[in-house]
Amino acid sequence: MSTTSLDTRARRQIFAELETRAFDVAVIGGGITGAGIARDAAMRGLSVALVEARDFASGTSSRSSKMIHGGLRYLAQGDIALVKEAASERQILRRIAPHLTRLSPFLIPTTNMAMAAKLRTGLWTFEKLGGVPEAEKHEVIGLAELRRREPLMRTDKLNGAILYPEFLTDDARLVLANIRSAHAASAVVVNHAAASELTSDGLVATSTLDDNLGATIKAKLVVNAAGAWVDQVRGLEAGECDARMSLSRGIHLVLQRERLPINSTIIIRAPDKRSIFAVPRGAFTYIGTTDVFHDGADYWPAPAREDIDYLLRATESALRVDPIRDAEIVSLWSGVRPLIAQPGKKASEVSRKDEIWTSPGEMISIAGGKLSAYRAMAERVVDLAIERLGSSARPCSTADAPLPGGSGSFGDSMSRLDPRAAERLAGLYGDEASEIVDAGGAVAPEAVRAVTHEGAAKLEDYWVRRSARAWFDHGAGLAALAPAADAMGALLGWDDAMKAAQIAHCRQINDASRRLLGE
Repeated sequence: MSTTSLDTRARRQIFAELETRAFDVAVIGGGITGAGIARDAAMRGLSVALVEARDFASGTSSRSSKMIHGGLRYLAQGDIALVKEAASERQILRRIAPHLTRLSPFLIPTTNMAMAAKLRTGLWTFEKLGGVPEAEKHEVIGLAELRRREPLMRTDKLNGAILYPEFLTDDARLVLANIRSAHAASAVVVNHAAASELTSDGLVATSTLDDNLGATIKAKLVVNAAGAWVDQVRGLEAGECDARMSLSRGIHLVLQRERLPINSTIIIRAPDKRSIFAVPRGAFTYIGTTDVFHDGADYWPAPAREDIDYLLRATESALRVDPIRDAEIVSLWSGVRPLIAQPGKKASEVSRKDEIWTSPGEMISIAGGKLSAYRAMAERVVDLAIERLGSSARPCSTADAPLPGGSGSFGDSMSRLDPRAAERLAGLYGDEASEIVDAGGAVAPEAVRAVTHEGAAKLEDYWVRRSARAWFDHGAGLAALAPAADAMGALLGWDDAMKAAQIAHCRQINDASRRLLGE
């Protein structure tokens, strides 16, 4: 078993290994699905290569609502199998990555006894399907208790609420943990390397950084797990030009927790009857999400003004707060969901079930699915791959082996921090958090670790996905850019011009996201 450390400085050696070895499976896509597939396949003894055109988790897998939830709303759609899988998978993830499954009460306000009874029936079913422990089953609370727990709630049209536990995560860190685990099981993984061509016996990967690297990868089987870009990868194969994906856009807004001081994740019913979430996370509260069709697999899809207003007005109608001004929005993120096309349905009605397709050229593509069920999706793909390869392999063990950071032990150094700082580091790094603290804490040790252990090659990789500072830091984490660029630059050989360019790129991302906000 090799180390879980992904050192960006070994990039040239990684491409050399991709060029010279022959692999059983080559995975295209370093989001949660591709990461899960690479981990499972490598742990079963297959030789695995994984290439990601941008950074790990840089697409949908860092733009979710950051929940490992059982998909209660899919019960109403009659999708029992999807609910059962997601509900049981969240318990597995809790076991293998406790730092990435933070238990949080979810609160559903109720307006009458009939609504409460319907919800309870659904929750009983959900709990039975998912094997929910007795101590974590739902409870019904009355108006007085609701007002005590959530003083901001507008309760004039309510008769109480239902509380049930769900899990919050850091989606990008979950992807990274799977990538590092795959690497430890001898998978060869690299980010910022696009699959530019399919060949008769594999694919060509070309670096998307200015380092002139590339490799022709020999693989018996290619798996397309490119998420929102699945159709584009399918298009690399002759004859595979039909569009099977339907993308929707979702945005989230982040506010200071003191501006929206809630204690539970509150499920808010928007005017169009959709549910949105207000979620407490450390010093911040985020609200989301929208769900509207979006043309094009954009890396940074621009939010629409109506998206922003939709979330703000729904929140203000549910909570007793002064109107939220644009200048109070700390940050916002926008992403696209890779849904399988279902003509005639609204974006919010399209099933989140995954599908597996095999092309005439034998490439396996997986599309759709939910973050919560990624491990089970990966298991199905690897089962198919082993069958196709006709090879013997070890049984799937991803449900039992801990992910990096998941031992649950934090060491004495964490006790020196204030509770919110400790909560942040524990939620990002798990049992590895003490290494950040012992190195002095703050930005520089995080940025160094991003390069030496976590494969970060650009300042954006650290700012957005390794540290979550782009979303959950005061001033959108812009103050962290210069010290992070210095720390990364010392390791990666950036001169002053390169550091300035990296900082400018991140600032441009922030400016573009705020383009529609009036300050």
